[in-house]
Amino acid sequence: MAAGPALPDSVLVRVLALLPLRDRLRAARVCRRWQRLAQDRAVWTHVDLSPHRISRRTLWHLVRHRLPDSLSTLRMRGAPRSGGKQRLLSPALLAALRKRCPQLHRLCLTETDLRHVPYESMPASVTTLELSLCDIPDAWFRVSPSVPPPQVQHLAIHSVPTFSDHHLLDISSQNHLKTLSLCGTYRVTDMGIQAAAPHLEELERLTLRHCIIGDAAMAFIGRHMRQLRYLEISNAYFLTNRGLVAIVTLEHLETLCLDLYDLVSLGTVIALLQVLPRLNHLKLGGTCFEDELLGQPSL
Repeated sequence: MAAGPALPDSVLVRVLALLPLRDRLRAARVCRRWQRLAQDRAVWTHVDLSPHRISRRTLWHLVRHRLPDSLSTLRMRGAPRSGGKQRLLSPALLAALRKRCPQLHRLCLTETDLRHVPYESMPASVTTLELSLCDIPDAWFRVSPSVPPPQVQHLAIHSVPTFSDHHLLDISSQNHLKTLSLCGTYRVTDMGIQAAAPHLEELERLTLRHCIIGDAAMAFIGRHMRQLRYLEISNAYFLTNRGLVAIVTLEHLETLCLDLYDLVSLGTVIALLQVLPRLNHLKLGGTCFEDELLGQPSL
């Protein structure tokens, strides 16, 4: 049977870019053509190392010999509470990454020990930083006034119990954040939102899940974060009608996702919908409004 026409290089490059890291490396051994294509810069624009617990030695090899200067996204998984040579990152390795990959914009770290890696050692090109299940010391986001901080605009902290109010204040006062996502950070409270809110006036997207917040936090969100287009609040057990009314000032809000409980009435939700001019997507979870719906006139 005659072989079909070979796929063009542009198609194969896009296919190789979708493969996991290990398969990309294996593809380079198929033939000379695949070896050439597997080394194409476009194949290495987005690299996900998180499925593997790689060693620092392996990461050094990738930084020196594999990762191109066109790298845009890098995901890595370390080992929490690791010591010595078991630590995935070091200031020297991050400096090499910064030099090798000047276009790195998104850095995602999972289960990574950051106790010996200063925040200011993060590559200056990184604008999106995502930390999940990481070890963060108390003053990690606090940098010396003489040292320019990383220019992070989009920050996601997921399941990092040590992240607290003072972490939030440190990061918000140093960076002009556009996106902030806090999930599983139960040490973030109303007081933390109050202190950080004046520094978050340029924020466009805010997600708060499993944070200990209530009406006071909503008041400061409504007062200072008036550029918000997306707001998600979940597991806010202490939120009442008063807190919900406080966000009527968010005239740019387009998407609102709320987990509501018995302290919030359906009438307050309906009134909020009527005064937010750009709101076109509403998602409600938590309490059931069935009894109130039966008593409401048709909308």
